[in-house]
Amino acid sequence: MKVALIGATGFVGSHLLQELINRGYEVTALARSVDKIPVKDGKPKTVAVDVTDVKALTEAIKGSDALVSAFNAGWSNPNIYDDFIKGSEAIQQAAKDAGVKRYITVGGGGSLFIDGKQIVDGPDFPDKFKAGATAARDYLNILKKETTLDWTFVSPALDMFPGERTGKYRLATESPVFNEKGDSVISVQDLAVAIVDELENHKYSRQRFTAGY
Repeated sequence: MKVALIGATGFVGSHLLQELINRGYEVTALARSVDKIPVKDGKPKTVAVDVTDVKALTEAIKGSDALVSAFNAGWSNPNIYDDFIKGSEAIQQAAKDAGVKRYITVGGGGSLFIDGKQIVDGPDFPDKFKAGATAARDYLNILKKETTLDWTFVSPALDMFPGERTGKYRLATESPVFNEKGDSVISVQDLAVAIVDELENHKYSRQRFTAGY
């Protein structure tokens, strides 16, 4: 399978790239600066592209069987809300223009529900993450209206950290997965496993899912 990966230099994207290559996928790794793409083994094809350039992005992903996006507008970006929505919609449009039906995008955990309320709307949600998390929540609502693409939206656990690849995790759809201590956690390596497993197993067509231990 040929997979185009957006955000291949990022925290989630770099681990997704490694997981895809380890499983033998033919990967086109897309980023603004391809010299920062960390994985050299497996020799992924690399393309430098700005995701807001729909025409260039469309050309870069043509011929792919699936598009996986770990796009992030940057947590320190003062315009993160608008840039995240603009970038995500551009990626969505490019997938349609390129004829790539399968689209998996990584959003945030803030749109998950606890006791019927979305976490991002809670009084204790950290201010420094609120704009980005709200953008991811609002983009999920936009994506729910998409009828052409076979999309899946991924919400990580509430606490995601660099750790180890165990290959173990549990899944849910609208509420976080909590462990026996009441924590919602997962390593970024195991989140990558869960995402590539979804690419292969195709359980959550036009749905959101979340993963945790």
